Amino acid sequence: MAERLRVTEIFYSLQGEARTAGRPTIFIRLTGCPLRCVYCDTAYAFQGGELLTLPEILTQVEAFPTRYVTVTGGEPLAQPRCLALLEALVAKGYLVSLETSGALSIDDVDPSVSIVLDLKTPGSGEVHRNLEENIPKLKFEDQVKFVISDRADYEWSRFKIDTLQLNDRVGEVLFSPVYESLEPMVLADWVLADGLNVRMQIQLHKVLWGDKPGV
Repeated sequence: MAERLRVTEIFYSLQGEARTAGRPTIFIRLTGCPLRCVYCDTAYAFQGGELLTLPEILTQVEAFPTRYVTVTGGEPLAQPRCLALLEALVAKGYLVSLETSGALSIDDVDPSVSIVLDLKTPGSGEVHRNLEENIPKLKFEDQVKFVISDRADYEWSRFKIDTLQLNDRVGEVLFSPVYESLEPMVLADWVLADGLNVRMQIQLHKVLWGDKPGV
């Protein structure tokens, strides 16, 4: 069992967020997460899943016609074997990104992997879980994401960009609205009014397919 990972789904879709938004991408969604963000849209990945070996995962990945792979969750780093999966994907020549909450250490993540670190805002209910020791370990190729539910989250995120010097540390700082509580246009207006050096994004996959899993 130690040689397997618990996988909720492996699927091929368009990347909906971050630097490679719009790119055909293979998604490996690992099962389990120690956080419970109030706006979570992947709670179906908290439990269940299927135990797969690394070769079984790689065989499924190789069936799709793209070199872009995103390992996501849940919280993928909650499974220690995630690190071996990332290394195996890099060794196969894939362009790999890791979507992580930042609540767990990124120390041993393969340096070829682009980390998308979701720094939790107060509106998530999990702001106390942010492991800020991760921030100095980020590379310029990495990205930091803020999911913003209201003006208080926005102001907190602005403060963190400045105090953590994120624009100097990483190539992209991402702002994403919580659809249920903040109109994307409102967030866009705030970003433009303040001239922030961020990438405002909406979740392309939700625009195209809604909240349907596996797309």
